[in-house]
Amino acid sequence: MSSVADTAAPASPVGSARKRRLPLTWLGVAPFFLFAILFLIWPTMYLIVGAFQDPAGNFTLQNIYDLFQPQIMSAYWISIKVSLASAIGGAIIGFFLAWAVVLGNLPSWLRPTVLTFSGVASNFAGVPLAFAFLATLGRTGFVTILLREWFGFNLYATGFNLLSFFGLTLTYLFFQIPLMVLILTPALDGLKKEWREASSILGATNAQYWRMVAFPILWPSLLGTTLLLFANAFGAIATAYALTGSSLNIVPILLYAQIRGDVLHNQNLGYALALGMIVITGISNLIYIWLRMRAERWQR
Repeated sequence: MSSVADTAAPASPVGSARKRRLPLTWLGVAPFFLFAILFLIWPTMYLIVGAFQDPAGNFTLQNIYDLFQPQIMSAYWISIKVSLASAIGGAIIGFFLAWAVVLGNLPSWLRPTVLTFSGVASNFAGVPLAFAFLATLGRTGFVTILLREWFGFNLYATGFNLLSFFGLTLTYLFFQIPLMVLILTPALDGLKKEWREASSILGATNAQYWRMVAFPILWPSLLGTTLLLFANAFGAIATAYALTGSSLNIVPILLYAQIRGDVLHNQNLGYALALGMIVITGISNLIYIWLRMRAERWQR
């Protein structure tokens, strides 16, 4: 008869090794957590605390009340309109571009070319992008002069102004469209051939397939990506500031003036402005994540 000691299985060397390796595996994600704490969580908490303090460090709600001043409310409204216009425009143009590349039966070399360009263009923003548009569509830009000298067409005589709502929206489209292409391409790849074949067998036309099958499946991805584009445009500051300076009253420029300006210097009000931006972009991102989870059900 075996004793109890004999029946007790010895500790598995493999299990012990796994336990010893567990801390080492966590070291791989340690830089991510460190980066998130130092550059995301800590600054966000600092902004939240500062939004409810006066310059002396005392608790106050005055900064939150000041957000409802007409000038600040107007800045938020203009920022929302610019973000919505660039998000909707980028979503529509980006969808058709992604559709043409993925499902348009174009040459095979065109897809990696477009995706590579989109990966670069979606991150091309800030001062370089502003300078590129000024050098192209500014009053002395290349395209402006070309149209005037060669075709006798004065672009600015039509009321066009790059340093305006329309000009800023047009500039934002440069990185919004590629971002839409990058995010929507996997969703279009997820449309299975069996779905189209089944709809054809049942007698559906191409338009009926897109209206009754493809679009309902793609709708969460389309709406979610549009919200992501909205948040992306709403938080952009470098491009807007380099392009328009202080000529356009939008929240990022107003925030910069409050924190770094010499005249309009109220750092705590700037924190409150940033808090408002965090709330708006945070809601957009949360809805995007929820819609993305719904869309992933069809990609499994």
